[in-house]
Amino acid sequence: MHRLTPRLSIFPLSPAQMQLWVHDLPALEAALGCTYRGEPLSGPFLQIVCAQASAAADAGTNYMWHSFWLLMRRSDRSIVGSTVWKGAPDASGRVEIGYGLGQAFYHQGYMTEAVSELCRWALDQPAVTSVLAETDPLPQGAASQRVLKRCGFLPYPQKSGCWWCLK
Repeated sequence: MHRLTPRLSIFPLSPAQMQLWVHDLPALEAALGCTYRGEPLSGPFLQIVCAQASAAADAGTNYMWHSFWLLMRRSDRSIVGSTVWKGAPDASGRVEIGYGLGQAFYHQGYMTEAVSELCRWALDQPAVTSVLAETDPLPQGAASQRVLKRCGFLPYPQKSGCWWCLK
């Protein structure tokens, strides 16, 4: 399930690897042969990762729709960020993507590269008709909105929040 882009290797963590990420980062780094330089595993992000780890463990062979996909820079095997599918496709074929990047890697195009590739993968899946993403409103969400626009997302009006859709 690895996806390759010019600069990244993108792959979902297995449920066991998700547990290592949460509880033993050095062991995960050793298992993957990498250095983790992504978002710090603390605060609200850690809570999200723990919830997704539980969902991935319960999902069986469909864990990739609940797991985090790590973004490993191919040049030096650094984990620079992650993406997550926030669940399997719904009855309408929609999936939601989330993403984050280590601060040292902002404004280098890594997230655009990763989101573009993973959306291509998702839309190739038979059950998927569209990809949704929610961002903060402007100005806080400007960088994230730029990523989505570069990947072909369009605004997706909802009752609340700032949503985007790619078909």
